[in-house]
Amino acid sequence: MGKIICLMGKSSSGKDTIYKKLLMQESVHLETIVPYTTRPIRAGEKDGVEYHFTDEEGYQTLLGQGSVIESRAYHTCYGIWRYFTVADAAVDLDKFSYVLIGTLEAFAQLRRFYGADKVVPVMIELDDGVRLQRALDREKAQDHPKYEEMCRRFLADAEDFSAEKLAKADINRTFYNDQLDGCLDEIVAYLQENLKR
Repeated sequence: MGKIICLMGKSSSGKDTIYKKLLMQESVHLETIVPYTTRPIRAGEKDGVEYHFTDEEGYQTLLGQGSVIESRAYHTCYGIWRYFTVADAAVDLDKFSYVLIGTLEAFAQLRRFYGADKVVPVMIELDDGVRLQRALDREKAQDHPKYEEMCRRFLADAEDFSAEKLAKADINRTFYNDQLDGCLDEIVAYLQENLKR
């Protein structure tokens, strides 16, 4: 039986990089569940790879069809941006395990939908100063940097990933991403153990 690996962490903690590297690991073969978002596409992103990019009308259509498993709405400096996961017939836990990037809310909703035994949390941590510098560097590289939104998200992460919320979600194992290769090795070992159960 397959499982869903839910990668979580504050912004700029390295989730996207770890996600891509996990997909290349032969010892833990993982398929992808590509989430949806209504936020604008960033430079270097491709539709259907990092996210399926849609708009509010597309979100409302999927919601009306009963296809949305979980969703989060962020009131940004540029309007409401939604991130959500859609029930997809391509997800077959009888055959495969999957990985996606989510939030604590997404993790809880995925567990409710698929069952607690089917969703494995992987919480990534990193020093706030390092994260802030990474976020700033990434934003500078955009055609139209959104610095206000970067700051809003950075501050919101402190609340969204508080120790109380981690405890409530029953997440007691985290992975510190100060050295990517070492962090990745720890995650792979953890997944090898959890995917056997």
